[in-house]
Amino acid sequence: MTSDTDRFRSALDRFDAENARDPNVEIVDNVSHPKELIYSHRMSDWLARLEPNASEALKLAARAQHIRRWEIPRSNYPMDRPGYHRWRTELGKFHAQTAGKILAEVGYDETTIRRVQSLLRKERLKADPDAQLLEDVICLVFLENYFAPFSERHDEAKLIGILRRTWAKMSPRGHDAALKLDLPAEKRRIVEKALSGN
Repeated sequence: MTSDTDRFRSALDRFDAENARDPNVEIVDNVSHPKELIYSHRMSDWLARLEPNASEALKLAARAQHIRRWEIPRSNYPMDRPGYHRWRTELGKFHAQTAGKILAEVGYDETTIRRVQSLLRKERLKADPDAQLLEDVICLVFLENYFAPFSERHDEAKLIGILRRTWAKMSPRGHDAALKLDLPAEKRRIVEKALSGN
């Protein structure tokens, strides 16, 4: 008989195996990693830092947040705001479906599967504490690991707009963690400018 711990570990291993197939790579400490695999571990690490007692469903959702994301590239959609939102909506459905199938295969019950899928679709963001916590983790992973390289491709005005929208999605706990991030001086200046309202 499979224990709850074994089932949880099996689910994470299956998520990792899927993300290890990502053809896109990220270099960390001179080592190449599949991009979505390293992203998923950053999600798990930040969740553990922000809420060590997170529910099992939330831990599963955090690890599956970008599962097989490369299969639905941004370039498949119009490069405007409506196109971006369509892309994000389709990704949420795809991640939820992909994770749900794996969770069923490793023996999770329908209630847990539906809960993980709801979190991946970002339902009831401000009303659901777990959904809000997941959003905080997403924002923190972005700010700590992806904001600096992202900022090299965009002008300051656009970055400030993105940062303000990101900030609006976060809870006070997320804000507190974000303000403690060790960002490069120039990137911190942009963040502080965005948050000042100027």
